[in-house]
Amino acid sequence: MPASPHPGLPTRALDGMGAIVADGGVGFRVWAPHADSVTVTGSFNDWSDAGDPLTSEGNGYWYGFVAGARPGDEYRYLIRNGDQSLSRIDPYAFQVTNSVGNGVIYDHAAFDWQGDAFVCPPHNDLVIYELHVGSFAPAGDGRVGTFEAVQANLQHFQRLGVSAVQLMPSAEFAGDFSWGYNPAHIFAAESGYGGPDALKTLVREAHKAGIAVIMDVVYNHFGPSDLDLWRFDGWSENGKGGIYFYNDWRSTTPWGDTRPDYGRGEVRQFIRDNAFMWLRDYHVDGLRFDMTPYMRSVDADADFDLPDGWSLQSWLNRSIRQEFPDAITIAEDLHGNPAVTSTGPEGAGYHAQWEAKFVHPVRQAIIVADDAYRSVPAVVEAIANNYGDSYARVIYTESHDEVANGKARVPQEIDPGDPDGYWAQKRSTVGAALVFTSPGIPMLFQGQEFLQGGWFRDDVGLDWHLDQEYHGIVRMYRDLIALRRNLAGLTKGLMGSGLRIIHAHDDNNLIAFQRWWDHGPRDDVVVVVNLDAEARHDYTIGMPVDGLWKLRFNSDATIYSDEFGDFDSFDLTAWPGERDGMAAHTDVDIAPYSVLVYSRD
Repeated sequence: MPASPHPGLPTRALDGMGAIVADGGVGFRVWAPHADSVTVTGSFNDWSDAGDPLTSEGNGYWYGFVAGARPGDEYRYLIRNGDQSLSRIDPYAFQVTNSVGNGVIYDHAAFDWQGDAFVCPPHNDLVIYELHVGSFAPAGDGRVGTFEAVQANLQHFQRLGVSAVQLMPSAEFAGDFSWGYNPAHIFAAESGYGGPDALKTLVREAHKAGIAVIMDVVYNHFGPSDLDLWRFDGWSENGKGGIYFYNDWRSTTPWGDTRPDYGRGEVRQFIRDNAFMWLRDYHVDGLRFDMTPYMRSVDADADFDLPDGWSLQSWLNRSIRQEFPDAITIAEDLHGNPAVTSTGPEGAGYHAQWEAKFVHPVRQAIIVADDAYRSVPAVVEAIANNYGDSYARVIYTESHDEVANGKARVPQEIDPGDPDGYWAQKRSTVGAALVFTSPGIPMLFQGQEFLQGGWFRDDVGLDWHLDQEYHGIVRMYRDLIALRRNLAGLTKGLMGSGLRIIHAHDDNNLIAFQRWWDHGPRDDVVVVVNLDAEARHDYTIGMPVDGLWKLRFNSDATIYSDEFGDFDSFDLTAWPGERDGMAAHTDVDIAPYSVLVYSRD
């Protein structure tokens, strides 16, 4: 090995991409296969036009070591291709000053994780709270929310009992206000939210509070604005985007011609490195992949005309399962295709997928005004749909997509004239109860627990005063989550895989179903759902076994709302005698638009 001209400095090229921090300086590596020359300029060399030159490694990559460069220094690449002189932010920049500013040298190893060794809860114990950092708890009008503000509200999640928060995309995007689905720099934590250390601190403190963190990632397109990846090294074909993108018909997305080239090895590695960064360097517990149909199909239909995008997803998921066995990956596919969560040779290997076959029929059933138009068979199918694993689907009535783009929050949809009135409260909470008692990973969207009205906007913060005004509804969500997670040890069946529809009467709008883990006391659960404006008295349904069934939850209780009726639903005695194909039967009393949950001691 040759001696270094600078004792203590590396004598060989450092491994990695982007700015690679080492003793005495920083190595820089960038992929620019069509460049004639590449230099790095920054605050460490007074932004010299000549910069520090990088050397071609003969494979499209350029590398150089800059003695004296250090974390906190700003930098850019200067790329020359023929008569083109291009100034670019590092595609692997872990920090940027802003989306059109400079890269910042950042050392992931410098953060103090304080011994963090948190493990994602098992999938049957996951209850996900989806949130948008920018609007969750902004400091005031015209201000964007931050990672620190989310961290300050960790007790809210603890009181609710959720076991995971899912952050909408938090990689650097154009401007400060955005949903986050327009990533400009996928390796940099959003500067407007506080940057990388603030995000890591949020994750570390969430873990201390017993809460997992899932990151939303966007690989179906990049940008389209503030996108230095566009024609990064000056080359492109057909007027398209250059080395990181398809340069033919496959480039087209609803957000511009910015679909990554999933068939190119360097781009596949770029995306894999990004997924691994979140899991390794930010300690996040899972990834939710945005609109995966656009990764396997140009038009996001049921086709698979982008086989490279499908194989990329399969490769990513298999790699994550091997390298991060406790992490969860979730697909927003919305086509109900079992292959999405299949681990077979042709499957994409996600652990779970967002369940369109639940949200749409359930929302329809609780929003439609006329009882005659509620479809019990559709709700039953929503409860029972399965991809071979009860927890291979994420179920919800509200998500960022379901409460925007022409759709509103469920209470608003139910009763636009009185979105916090009786009907809106009653039917929206029936939907919530179905989410927390049906098989699947339940999810709620920020503010759902306190009847946030209107629709989701990235520049309008939550109405946190509603947390107190509708504290009873918050308590209902807390009680439902406790039942779902079996926190009192009385409803283990809601964490199991067993499901049997006991009774489903379309004319009466009434459903009863059984959940179980292993069967037995404090395990078997019976859920009774009334989707009708009429109360039911002495309504006979089948029961799994005879004996005393204790009422664990009544959504009509006035502890949840002064609007509710505190209907006389009590413990049940089941008698021997077949009904609904069950060995026993009982007579149940249930309020309008209500849900009852029973189990045995």
